[in-house]
Amino acid sequence: MVIKKVSIIGLGALGILFGNQLAKKLPRTDLRIIADQDRIQRYKEDGVFCNGERCDFNYVMPQEVCEPADLLIIAVKFNGLDDAIQAVKQHVGEKTIILSLLNGITSEEIIGEAYGRDKILYCVAQGMDAVKVENQLTYDHIGMICFGGNETEKVNILAEFFEQVEIPYEVDPDMLKRLWGKFMLNVGVNQTVAVFESNYGAVQLEGPARTMMISAMREVMSLSEKVGVRLSEEDLVYWLKVLGTLSPDGKPSMAQDVEARRFSEVELFSGTVVKLGKRYNVPTPVNQVLYQQIKLTESQYTME
Repeated sequence: MVIKKVSIIGLGALGILFGNQLAKKLPRTDLRIIADQDRIQRYKEDGVFCNGERCDFNYVMPQEVCEPADLLIIAVKFNGLDDAIQAVKQHVGEKTIILSLLNGITSEEIIGEAYGRDKILYCVAQGMDAVKVENQLTYDHIGMICFGGNETEKVNILAEFFEQVEIPYEVDPDMLKRLWGKFMLNVGVNQTVAVFESNYGAVQLEGPARTMMISAMREVMSLSEKVGVRLSEEDLVYWLKVLGTLSPDGKPSMAQDVEARRFSEVELFSGTVVKLGKRYNVPTPVNQVLYQQIKLTESQYTME
């Protein structure tokens, strides 16, 4: 099998980032952006821009009958996952490889229940500093996609494809640990930057924000022991180094959501940590504070 047809659902930061790169390398009709009619109309009228360049995307509606994708990339927010799973039905065939670029540690399981675990390759997008404001995406570092799994043939097919389209990647034989490591980073950096109304620079330097971020990450480390993943100090250092490569002026997705007065993925981060803490009797005081502060901020959206 060779990957020729690619479908993407979700034009947030990662959907635009990797969609734009794929659009430069694939025939226009071989890359399909799945969206409803209203979104497509808005995308066509207002445009979608990546580093100032208008993206020439091929849009298709969910109900359109089409040839299944060889690679399906799901890049929606977690609260849009259920709708996305329904919307991609026409694009999933027997041999389709599915990648989830969602944050958190649960999306692969949810997608796998709908379309089969054998189609999923565990995946983490890391190292990018993309910032999306309305229809404009800007970034300095494209980052990379890390993936792996037991389906060796699919892993090799995807690696060959990423070589072809020049998307940086890394194959990791221990993707569950990588997934939890990225979750640990997101729990710390996304929420802390949002609460401090700052940027990556605020957590790259010593100070109250960085202290809070690392404390939140350590709570995830404690939980990882309970589920058999066992994140270590070495993993903490690794992800802090990843954070250190990002543009200080950049902002994670949750901070961008709060700034734009959109409801965030807080349930995916501290919401998940607090629930797991209760299940495994692990204290999570820092994540409880972060959860409460972000929920308080969001409660004020409807009051003004």
